[in-house]
Parts: sequence; C-alpha cells; structure tokens
Amino acid sequence: MSHGKTSWVCLPCRVSYKQPYGPPQLRPCPRCAEPLRHVGTAFATPRRRDTEAWRVLGVLLHAGVHFHKSCCAGPGYRPRTLREVRERLAYARRTGEPVHRALVRYELPD
Repeated sequence: MSHGKTSWVCLPCRVSYKQPYGPPQLRPCPRCAEPLRHVGTAFATPRRRDTEAWRVLGVLLHAGVHFHKSCCAGPGYRPRTLREVRERLAYARRTGEPVHRALVRYELPD
C-alpha cells in the first residue's frame, strides 16, 4: 500500500523535493547537504527566484506552520506576502495569540 509523497524543502537552496511519505527523519539536501525541512503533502513550491515567497515560507516553517491537507480542502489559509506576515505577527504580539495560530488566520479581527 502506497502512502503517497510529501514535500521537503531546503530554504538556503530554495528547492523542494517530493519523497515517499514516512516518519520524519534527517534528510540532507542533495545540493548543499543541509537538513531538509518537512513541509507537508499540500505544499506548492514557489519559483526559485521568488525570494519574498521563500522568506514567507521560512517564517511559517520556523513558527511550526506546515502544509498538510485537512480532509479535502487543502492546508487552509497561508500568508503569501511579507506584508500579510507582518500584519499577523503584529496581531499575535498585540493579542497574545500564539504566532502559529495568528499566521494561519484568513482574516484579522478589527
């Protein structure tokens, strides 16, 4: 029985690799040998030259946000711009909401 594939990324190289789904383990980047970061099965890789998207991805991953499917709907909202990230980080600081929750809010309350 196949479990499908999941995505792993190397933030310094700005590359993504699909690998068989399995328990998280240390996987080195084939380009630089740094550890790959597991991002999930519902990840869409940004273009390599899209530095803003890779910076946003770095913030999300460091906060513990991944891209897993939730039933049939995909991973849910994820910010795409640094502006959206800054707004959600400011909201988290202002309200005390955990950063990983604030980052996945589709809309911010007034």
